[in-house]
Amino acid sequence: MLNQTVTVDAKQPWSGLVKRGQVLTIKDMHGQQAVDFLCYDADNTSDRYSATNTVKIQGNIYVGKGTVLYADSGKPLLRIIEDTVGRHDTIYGCCSNPNNKLRYGVATTESCYTNFTRELQRHGMDAASIVPNVNWFMSVPVLDDGSAGVAEAALKPGSYVKLRAECNVLAVLSNCPQMHNPCTGYDPTPIEVSIS
Repeated sequence: MLNQTVTVDAKQPWSGLVKRGQVLTIKDMHGQQAVDFLCYDADNTSDRYSATNTVKIQGNIYVGKGTVLYADSGKPLLRIIEDTVGRHDTIYGCCSNPNNKLRYGVATTESCYTNFTRELQRHGMDAASIVPNVNWFMSVPVLDDGSAGVAEAALKPGSYVKLRAECNVLAVLSNCPQMHNPCTGYDPTPIEVSIS
């Protein structure tokens, strides 16, 4: 198997094919950088990551070591085999330009939604393929009264998650450009992605 390691610049998207049995590693090189993530059955990209199936099957809204990311069909896509953080968000979705306007009163031209749209086009897909995603390294605590929000999380440089492909998987991510909440420490930085 060929090893592939790339640096994904701040605010930029990336995608790659992770063949069954290969391991995808996503590393937060500088700390405090959220990474929005989608995945698909590479042999049938209409079968995409399902936050609902993933949350229901494991009985937890957070994902961490041991969690399987499931598709709409119930097919296992990726299994988290190593995780230095402990829990990652599944409910807050990706930032978008309209959402930034609603939440922060700012007009933006870059967002995870625009990154996803651009990257998916490279694979013959469009915005209809964007679903509620995993946010690696992002803390969204949910309180007893149901309130939730992005929290500051002092993540160390070099934090990482490793995912083993349970089938051939198309992985698509956005190295989050958000500068209006603490998910990136208000200062987006590069990440490292490798397939081995």
